[in-house]
Amino acid sequence: MSPSDLGAIRLTLELAVVATAILLVGGTPIAWWLARTRSRLKPVIGAVVALPLVLPPTVIGFYLLLLLGPQGPVGQLTQALGLGLLPFSFAGLVVGSVFYSMPFVVQPLQQAFEAIGERPLEVAATLRAGALDTFVSVVLPLARPGFLTAAVLGFAHTVGEFGVVLMIGGNIPERTRVVSVQIYDHVEALEYTEAHWLSAGMLLFSFAVLWVLYSRGRGVAR
Repeated sequence: MSPSDLGAIRLTLELAVVATAILLVGGTPIAWWLARTRSRLKPVIGAVVALPLVLPPTVIGFYLLLLLGPQGPVGQLTQALGLGLLPFSFAGLVVGSVFYSMPFVVQPLQQAFEAIGERPLEVAATLRAGALDTFVSVVLPLARPGFLTAAVLGFAHTVGEFGVVLMIGGNIPERTRVVSVQIYDHVEALEYTEAHWLSAGMLLFSFAVLWVLYSRGRGVAR
């Protein structure tokens, strides 16, 4: 592999790690709220979280580009704070990845929280456990399989992104050129051998992720 290929792989892994960590931290309270609330806003929030499942990635990338650009409200805020503009930077890739991979983290967590039921929480309440203590000592251990699924799916989905990262990050070597964009460049340049190596690696990675998830699910069922 060329230095450009290795740089794209390194950047992709860094992006996936950072985005997955942010999604787990930020997605956990969202998933908990969706699993527990009876608010009329639940369908609205749930629909917003699930939007990336049905929207074309380029649509998400386009509106994020407008939102984060020099004329957008977030772009104007980041410029006023001296942070510059997020598009065409690693930070912009992270923002786009978080939005695009959100349902792949929030939904498994929500399902894991809903599967716990009321009984363990009621038992913890009878033992005078506080809300935070109950969540840390009871909910998190019981929802551990859901966290594993969410982390694996979020990481894998971020690795495979193309449309969003191309729209929000462009194609800047060592800064925003991830593996999917690198494969596109190879194909466009008729460098099919190089594209094959990267594509085969992505194929094996995707198969391994699904194999781990299905194997773990079968083990839990037993």
